[in-house]
Amino acid sequence: MHKIILYGTPWCQWCLRAKSFFEKNKIPFEWKDADIEENAEEAYRKSKQRGIPVIDIDGNIIVGFNEQKIKEILRL
Repeated sequence: MHKIILYGTPWCQWCLRAKSFFEKNKIPFEWKDADIEENAEEAYRKSKQRGIPVIDIDGNIIVGFNEQKIKEILRL
């Protein structure tokens, strides 16, 4: 099973689309609210960028919602 962490905010449309994608496809993931400073700093350390969403799939970092890249990593 893949370890997936999604860093996002409830006001970010792309974050909500990423969250919806995982839920719709019944893919377990951990949500970390990037409005919380500790989570935002963790996302920055991983991505070296300030944009959201940041998606960590088994150490593979995706900045932004890129459905094709997610499917590629998860082999869907």
